[in-house]
Order: sequence, then C-alpha cells, then structure tokens
Amino acid sequence: MKTGSEQKNLFSAAELQGCYCPDRRTDSRMSRDALQDWKQRIFQFQQQVSVSPSIQQGTLFDVLPTPDEIGDRIDPFTLPQQNTEFWRWKANDEGVSALYFVVDYELPILLYVGETVKSNQRWKGEHDCKRYILNYVAAHRPHSLPVTVNIGFWSQAPTNTRDRQQLESALILKWRSPFNKENWEFWGTPFTGGK
Repeated sequence: MKTGSEQKNLFSAAELQGCYCPDRRTDSRMSRDALQDWKQRIFQFQQQVSVSPSIQQGTLFDVLPTPDEIGDRIDPFTLPQQNTEFWRWKANDEGVSALYFVVDYELPILLYVGETVKSNQRWKGEHDCKRYILNYVAAHRPHSLPVTVNIGFWSQAPTNTRDRQQLESALILKWRSPFNKENWEFWGTPFTGGK
C-alpha cells in the first residue's frame, strides 16, 4: 500500500475536467419547521398562478403573442419529468432550444426556470443551480422529509436567443422561482451557499 505522495490518483486531471464536484459543506442546519414554512410560502404563491388554455391556430393576420402571453400557456408541472442528472447520460444529439424547469414534485413547487440553445448540453460543466439542488435535497435528509426534484423541458421555445431569454424572464417573474436570482428578495437564499 502506498502512502503520502506515492498514492496514485484513480482519475487524471484531464479525465476529471468538466466534472461537477459539489462542496460537501452544505448547510443542512435549517430546522424542519423553517424548511417546511419556506416551501409552503412558495407553494401558496405558485398555486395562485394561473395557466391559460393552449394556443389555438390563428390566421395569417393575427398579432404574434408576447412573451407574457406565451408564458401564460406553459405549465411547468405537466412537462415530462427527467432526473436532474440527465446531463451525465450519453445523448445522440445536442438537443434543441428549450426552456427548462426544476421542480420539487413532492409539494409541488417550481424551484428554477432556465433557457438553453442545446437542451442536452446545458448542464454539462458548471451551473449554480446544481449546487442549489444538492443543498436543497441535503436540507431535507436530516429531517427525513420527502423530496423529489426533477427537471422538465419545454422544447417549443424560440430559437432566437433574445426571444427565448425574454420568455424565460417572464416565467421567472410569473412563478417567482426561488433559485433564480431575480426572486431571492422574495424567498431568501437558504440553498445558494457552499461554493
């Protein structure tokens, strides 16, 4: 058995490049009551958000819908769910322009709204939301609280980056998703630490 500097690494630095290595010092000291109260406030707000019926076929002279009007028709809770580790799996293509939604389906609450030009590539490498999810899940474990965090993609997003980002902003403001910086003033930042 080798010791000290003689110990060989299992993986080379090149093999580890691009891997996400979370900081294990997550703050799971949030009390059970504080965690449940935080989630309940978000749940109550999001239950008041309405989703309009789907878009109907229009005519050639109809006015194009605004980002708010499009956003009113997207229900993040009904999208097909994927594991948040989807990016680790081999994909046959890079994906499509999409909006994505990180949801804890246990309550349910929408935690994060994002946009991407390549749905199968977005989370490779660094992404702050990965850390927030790890911290969020870790906060549930000491209290034996159920948590089911998954991600859903809406693949009808505009291919034009500016249009897609405007739609993302409208949805972030509409749902007040707590992991998006724009909403930290409403909910606080209990899961953003541990860089």
